Amino acid sequence: MKRLIVAGQKPDSVLSPLEQDVLAVLWTNKRMRVREIHSILKRKKKVALSSVAVILDRLHENNIVGRDIERARGGVRYIYYSSCDKQAFEKNAVDAAVNKLMEQFGTSAVSYFNERFGRK
Repeated sequence: MKRLIVAGQKPDSVLSPLEQDVLAVLWTNKRMRVREIHSILKRKKKVALSSVAVILDRLHENNIVGRDIERARGGVRYIYYSSCDKQAFEKNAVDAAVNKLMEQFGTSAVSYFNERFGRK
């Protein structure tokens, strides 16, 4: 399964395809309730409302999305939003991946980067 590394998390932490889909919706629509996100996602694939809620909670725990509480008839509900835009998220993911490579492979990683990306 292809996954992204998230800055601020352990380097082996990654996003699932559903987490990526949820983030894509939030990057487009800014602030949304779980049901609104679910409504958009279910047009493309079969997904349970509870799965979207669990994913959003997990993303919130990892500081990838924020949430505000809104009082509603019958209780409260969360309004979710992305903690950063797509470009910042991708930059953080690449930064975390490169840092992990540097930690694990040190000078070998530097040599590789110089060979691969050095000026020709």
